[in-house]
Amino acid sequence: MAFELPSLPYEYDALEPVMSKETLEYHHDKHHNAYVVNANKLIDGSGLENKSLEDTIKTSYLSAKGGGLFNNVAQHWNHIEFWKWMKPNGGGAIPGALEKKIISDFGSIEAMKEEFIKFGVGQFGSGWVWLILGQEGKLYVTNTSNGINPLAIGNGIALLGCDVWEHSYYIDYRNARIDYIRAFVSNLVNWERVADIFHQSY
Repeated sequence: MAFELPSLPYEYDALEPVMSKETLEYHHDKHHNAYVVNANKLIDGSGLENKSLEDTIKTSYLSAKGGGLFNNVAQHWNHIEFWKWMKPNGGGAIPGALEKKIISDFGSIEAMKEEFIKFGVGQFGSGWVWLILGQEGKLYVTNTSNGINPLAIGNGIALLGCDVWEHSYYIDYRNARIDYIRAFVSNLVNWERVADIFHQSY
């Protein structure tokens, strides 16, 4: 099964001025595409050719020989979801049941957002910040390095993820990662998508 680069769910300029057309062109067409190309090369002869993307991530993460394959398939999955976690004129109101759950587990919406920003800024080097529905049913925020994701670790369901690799923000925000993450949670998040995952999982 060959992996394919999905089209963005919006036009390249749809997230401006928060995320520029140039950033999306580089991030999607160059970086995400490279993960797909490399994954298709590395999966040959791995014994995982007929596995789903999700199963390939889980199996290659646990394999000592799966490093290169894991990095690329995990980043492929991360980015598929990342594009869907954003939308034009995002941010804003959070659907009711999810909003209540966030307030219950974090104390307030603002507290959750600040926790998300803190973990995103605090991720040393490349990686991701996640809002996760834990196996015990509680929401929490964490970060991971490089392409590692909750699917691989098995520490819960990823409701929301933000890419904090430099290529995701350097064109628009230079080294101000905190400004990028604040803009992400305030103006880009597709909370309806987050709520859909929550309803399917909780």
